[in-house]
Amino acid sequence: MQDRPIGMFDSGFGGLTVARATIDLLPAEDLVYVGDTGRYPYGPRSQDEVAGFAQQITRYLVHRHEVKVVVVACNTAAAAALAELQADTSVPVIGVIEPGVRALVTATRNRRVGVIGTVGAIGSGAYQQAVADTGAEVDPVFAACPGFVEFVERGEADSDQVHVLAERLLAPVRDHGVDTLLLGCTHYPYLARTLSDVMGRDVVLVSSADETAFAVSRVLAETGLARDDADRLGSHRFVSSGDVGSFARLGQRLLGPELVDAEGVRWD
Repeated sequence: MQDRPIGMFDSGFGGLTVARATIDLLPAEDLVYVGDTGRYPYGPRSQDEVAGFAQQITRYLVHRHEVKVVVVACNTAAAAALAELQADTSVPVIGVIEPGVRALVTATRNRRVGVIGTVGAIGSGAYQQAVADTGAEVDPVFAACPGFVEFVERGEADSDQVHVLAERLLAPVRDHGVDTLLLGCTHYPYLARTLSDVMGRDVVLVSSADETAFAVSRVLAETGLARDDADRLGSHRFVSSGDVGSFARLGQRLLGPELVDAEGVRWD
């Protein structure tokens, strides 16, 4: 089991921030990443449909690639299906919501915190529930940020247009006086400079990608599934259900040199 890969999936490209953080933190581990670009985006779809996709991809990772842990590197899928996946899957399943929320309520000093995410993730109530479940005495504000993902995927994360959009969408969060902001979408770390400029340098930005990688490391250690040959460099496979060439080109820009090419998958 120790020598099996980590499995990870997202509706598309945002989860590559989680892959990047995991590769950097756990360089000896092998990784299989599935970008479900053939059915992207998940946001406009119903929760039941997204849950079905998540279950299908999890089965694929467990049975085809024999992964030792599954990371749901997609906020929408985690909101729709994480509890069911954890109950029904033979290996540990980790989402991106709870690790980020735990870091958020730990980092705040004035107890006023913010969470930003896609319309689907914020509208699902999953982040609101996760904050409440911590039992922390915090005063949260939640804001959906439509348009951010598209700017990232067009390579315009530092453009004047996204800065103007961020000024408008983050106004309620800034007015709330938060000192800590959770980037509740795996695309948003690419916007960190713009978000910091808008929120102010004193506001701590918490990346769900980094916190999820830390959670993966903890689970592997606690379950005895971590590789014991720490000097090796892991191998990385990338799978797309859509256009493989487009996935590889954009994915390499977002992830880095580890994404040399990708392979295709077709769902039954």
